[in-house]
Amino acid sequence: MTQRAHTHKAAEPNPPEGRHGAFLPFASPSIDAETVAAVANVLRSGWITSGPQVEAFEAALSGYLGGRTVRTFTSATGALEVALQICNIGPGDEVIVPAMTFAATANVVVRVGAKPVFVDVGLATRNIDIGQVEAAITPHTKAVMPVHFAGLPVDMDALYALAQQRGLRVIEDAAHAIGSSHCNRRIGSFGDLVAFSFHPNKNLTTIEGGALSIRDPAEVKRVERLRFHGIGHGDDGMDVIEAGGKYNLTDVAACVGLGQLRQLEQLNRRRRELAARYFERLQTNPPLQLPARGDEGHSWHMFAPLLPLEQLRFGRQDFIREMVAHGIGVGVHYPALHLFTLYRKMGYKAGDFPNAERIGRSTVTLPLYPALSEDDIDRVCAACVQVLLNRH
Repeated sequence: MTQRAHTHKAAEPNPPEGRHGAFLPFASPSIDAETVAAVANVLRSGWITSGPQVEAFEAALSGYLGGRTVRTFTSATGALEVALQICNIGPGDEVIVPAMTFAATANVVVRVGAKPVFVDVGLATRNIDIGQVEAAITPHTKAVMPVHFAGLPVDMDALYALAQQRGLRVIEDAAHAIGSSHCNRRIGSFGDLVAFSFHPNKNLTTIEGGALSIRDPAEVKRVERLRFHGIGHGDDGMDVIEAGGKYNLTDVAACVGLGQLRQLEQLNRRRRELAARYFERLQTNPPLQLPARGDEGHSWHMFAPLLPLEQLRFGRQDFIREMVAHGIGVGVHYPALHLFTLYRKMGYKAGDFPNAERIGRSTVTLPLYPALSEDDIDRVCAACVQVLLNRH
């Protein structure tokens, strides 16, 4: 059973039927009837918060990631914030972050009192520029936070070699990358601390949720403590060891995750097929700049080309409105992070990171989810051609 996701940056709150067929949102989860029935059983069980389903989901994720210890969270944001705390990052410290990512990646750095230091990204890959990472390291740098944008893995061999050489922790924002792999190793099956998102538009959803893959067994207990109020146990029962948050996943959400994980490889395979169809059919004039294609390790969380705005007589919002008129939803992922008000106040400005800014002003996210057909992709491509030709 396919259900429509809440869509980030939807052009209209309730888009109409298009002139050319049923409305295609840019993202939609695939939740089967077996999972729906299993959720109903959890609701009837009387145990709906963290319990046996969470334990089973964490064990299943661990198996999927080659035996790594995995702990679930209510969001990837919570997992990233706890990861920073595990690395003892706080006031006076710096964390290197790509300028093209969702706001949460940098916001969590600010929330622990540290400074996000932005670097630019590749124009096609949208991934962090490792050469610029090295140039941005100072005596205050404690960690680097790469983002596997749209599911395309960062060159982790090069990044971890640099991190080891400079004594840095690596906190991977793998919010887009469940099921992605680098050199035949699944993201999250290796590395330092790796955070996943299970938001409704991700390749695997728990409705809302996330997880943290942890390399060092000695850090697991503190992860568990920080995700639940900092509570530990002393000689006289419950104790509060430090100020933790409230990030524990529910059994209802974990039950959805178990159903999703059983299908993940099949769903990701379908995403790769649909992305390949885009590369084959999306030939517009003027041409869209397509994202880096990657290889079979790319899980294709989303498909986000760049508009040729310099050759058009209209802006991105006009493109989105016209695509909606064709019955096609379009997202924006993402504006350049350093140009938000919060980060301008820290001294960042336009011109600092040209690739992130080019992506931020011209990116559009086209429909990509397993329930789409090849005909649906062809319809999106034809609409793109028509809209661009009309405004060229």
